[in-house]
Amino acid sequence: MTHDHDLVLRPTAAQTEAALNPPPRRNGGDLVVETLTGLGATTVFGLPGQHALGMFDALRRSDLAYIGLRVENNAGFAADAYGRITGEAAPLLLSTGPGALTSLAALQEAAAASAPVLAISSQIPSAGLGGGRHGYLHELPDQQASFRGVVKSVHTVRTQSQIPSAIAEAWESALTAPHGPVWVEIPQDVLLAETSLPVVTAVDAAPHDLPPRPELTAVAAHLLSTAARPAIIAGGGVVRSDASGKLRQLAERLNAPVVTTFGGKGAFPWNHPLSLQSWLEDRHTTDFLEDADVLLVVGSGLGELSSNYYTFKPRGRVIQIEADLGKLESNHPALGIHADARLALSALLETVPVREDAEAADRVRTVLDLVRERIDAQELTLEQRVLAAVREALPDRSASFWDMTILAYWAWSAFDARRPNTMHSAQGAGGLGYAFPAAIGGAVADPTHPVLAVSGDGGALYSIAELATARQHNLDVTWLIVDDGGYGILREYMTDAFGQSTATELSRPDYVALAESFGVPGVRTTPDTLADDLAKSLATPGPSVVVLPALLRMFAPTHLD
Repeated sequence: MTHDHDLVLRPTAAQTEAALNPPPRRNGGDLVVETLTGLGATTVFGLPGQHALGMFDALRRSDLAYIGLRVENNAGFAADAYGRITGEAAPLLLSTGPGALTSLAALQEAAAASAPVLAISSQIPSAGLGGGRHGYLHELPDQQASFRGVVKSVHTVRTQSQIPSAIAEAWESALTAPHGPVWVEIPQDVLLAETSLPVVTAVDAAPHDLPPRPELTAVAAHLLSTAARPAIIAGGGVVRSDASGKLRQLAERLNAPVVTTFGGKGAFPWNHPLSLQSWLEDRHTTDFLEDADVLLVVGSGLGELSSNYYTFKPRGRVIQIEADLGKLESNHPALGIHADARLALSALLETVPVREDAEAADRVRTVLDLVRERIDAQELTLEQRVLAAVREALPDRSASFWDMTILAYWAWSAFDARRPNTMHSAQGAGGLGYAFPAAIGGAVADPTHPVLAVSGDGGALYSIAELATARQHNLDVTWLIVDDGGYGILREYMTDAFGQSTATELSRPDYVALAESFGVPGVRTTPDTLADDLAKSLATPGPSVVVLPALLRMFAPTHLD
């Protein structure tokens, strides 16, 4: 009797001949790029270094497109965005020691945002591995140790025959829910040595599904069906699993109001009658969610920002669907369902009946009216005008990438993303410098639409070198820099806490002249001309910079009351 798992695919005569007579002058780096190609990769990001030259030389002999950035951390941000937009694992090629370590902040953001990044780094020669101090260039006693607490999984290669399997295992790990960054390291001598191994032609690394347990979804369906005041919090997991359509179906079937987290922007239509939008940093929204007798949380860990800085205290029953086991019930007791959001919502839709509630939309309008009254009372007209101008100028299908800056903090709560997977920010890990290099990755992922990056002047200086990258590859990225002469949000925090700020003021370069020195057109704008200037820049092929000198303020928080 033959079982499916006993079947072995036999090579053809041509495949056998190719395997027995591989092309000459291949090295370990060729095995890396052949494996990536076999897995379906088409584009890689990175920065060359002495120990990694075997990989970069092999790129020349491959069909992989290479996008080289000027700083490893920026290359990581670009790969992060590519992974978010495409849903594919984004290869990131790095060198040993300083090059590898410089990528850590970007990999932390990818981990926090569940972005699939496949980082492949060189290592010192094999003879130096094992923790001794041999004095090799870039040597670390244990390079892996710097990444174990950041990435999803770590994979080490010692011989050339291990390269395809290690990379395939890492690829599978990166794309199995929850997505995340992974780390592979290969010694310099393994990459450089000539190889007689056959060309890698096909690699099987299908990610595992994460279905919900049926007894849990049965209980969840019962709770939701019998609830008097159900509500839904939709997080980034809904976007990553492409479950926005199923979320809408379930919300409409239940007549349940929906609020999206900052990572889940676009998961639910902004102007839908059941949409509470994204005003999570507002006590009126917090109160509404606390009053729900059954709260369905999908694809969110209810962390600091999503819980109004941990002031959210649900009084009803919580159902939490989360692919990241570490986030499941980490902040609130719940009926925890460890599953991919799409699969879990599909299971609920099979059993949840239509629930009538003629007053649900009225309750949503009441909350939004209260939020609007609170914001309007603070006389923040400039900030709302600027955000409205950005929304007016940005095409609906264009992706936007936001740095940690005051305008982005406004956008988390008040910006209509209009479509899922089009608004991305660094709010996962919260590091500066994300927006522009991420926008480069976004433009590479989808060259059919212009891309917008939004930074403050402080964050812009982290990644100004990537203007050269955008120009070199002629990418359709428009960079809006809001210049207030310092770290604006830190200035506000310190002034509120201590009465004055320290170390927040920055010298102001001429960003327009700086952009033009890279061959990138720049324009200085005003709040009145911003919409037109942004629209014109976004409609013009190639990179551009729009500088808005403005001192913006944040709306008052409610978690301190």
